[in-house]
Amino acid sequence: MTLVSRFSKAPLLWALVSSSPMPSHNGDHRRGNGGSNGGRGGGATYKAQRIIGSGAFGVVYEAKVQETGETVAIKKVFQDKRFKNRELPTLKELKHPNIVALKHAFHTAGETPNDLYLNLVMEYVPDNLYQVMKYYTKVKSYMPSQLVKLYSYQILRAVGYVNAKGIAHRDIKPQNILVCPSTHTIKLCDFGSAKRLSMGEDNVAYICSRFYRAPELIFGATGYTKKVDIWSAGCVIAEMCLGYPLFPGESGVDQLVEIIKVLGTPTAEQVAAMNPKYKDFDLKAFPSIKPMGLANALRGRPQADRGFEALLRVLLRFEPEARMSPILALCLDYFEQLRLQKDLGKEIEAAGGLPSELFKFTTEELAEVGDPRRLAPRRVHAPQVAMSGSNSPPPSLPPSDALQSSC
Repeated sequence: MTLVSRFSKAPLLWALVSSSPMPSHNGDHRRGNGGSNGGRGGGATYKAQRIIGSGAFGVVYEAKVQETGETVAIKKVFQDKRFKNRELPTLKELKHPNIVALKHAFHTAGETPNDLYLNLVMEYVPDNLYQVMKYYTKVKSYMPSQLVKLYSYQILRAVGYVNAKGIAHRDIKPQNILVCPSTHTIKLCDFGSAKRLSMGEDNVAYICSRFYRAPELIFGATGYTKKVDIWSAGCVIAEMCLGYPLFPGESGVDQLVEIIKVLGTPTAEQVAAMNPKYKDFDLKAFPSIKPMGLANALRGRPQADRGFEALLRVLLRFEPEARMSPILALCLDYFEQLRLQKDLGKEIEAAGGLPSELFKFTTEELAEVGDPRRLAPRRVHAPQVAMSGSNSPPPSLPPSDALQSSC
């Protein structure tokens, strides 16, 4: 039985009553008032419309809330007792305009008494960045410079906020970046690989999709940091400009070769910075390749001005600690056009301008830059910048279960 058939074999409507979920014959999925699986407020019935995503994790459905007609996304994950599922507690902690909002969560039983599924009810966002880039490739066009800039800004905000919480996403790629086409708002999703990293703790190195995998992971580092996300973000940003992956390796080793083709062979010091176990590594083992450099890799792309190249240079560094933090990267001159809100382009103007929460920053974001004026437009004064406590959303954002998607 395939993964999709295993999950989709269940009725398209499910029922959950209190803390003892049992699938009913009519196929309703209900969330009760109380119990460990209940959420805040009254019960709700979810009717699945179609499968919009699947993978090793399970299946994602587009669904309707029967009582309100609201469209939501429900991620159904098999609860394997051998592995710890961190996605639910992670999503509960993250409250940010560029993070997909968790509305509710509940469990349902499977076909056997021991089968249990976690259902994450999230805001529905219709597109992802992979689909957007695929569209521009199909029509033989480049993604507009203003959209590349706006999407890059929001990707960095999302990654910076997650990292400021002490969490590494560990699977940043275009498919995990949702896009609301009506507002051009970006939402980072799929926190199934996310983990709070602790100093001195070993972590699995075989993580993150290959094209976006940081070089220290390729070198087998297990004591890596949140900086792996910064590398991934840089790869995604470059791909928006190119229309294809910057480092399209066909295997783990080939991935490193693709990186060397652009950035050059790392020095002994850089190799040691990526993985101390390789401090005596023989650099002669690397292929002798003359690097093309970022400038040549981006040549001919209208979006790749000096500011864009400068942004990639501070994100795509061999040494993890040399990578600029996403929040500080927001202060670069490349994003001044957004801060001034000038020459935004027809796509953004057609959406009514920039997303309404683009310059509403959380406490975690502001803590790193000190002066909010470095981030906010000149017309926005410090009191207008949304601030939040470390464990609560900004005042301008409602609780996650009250968030309504504008898509």
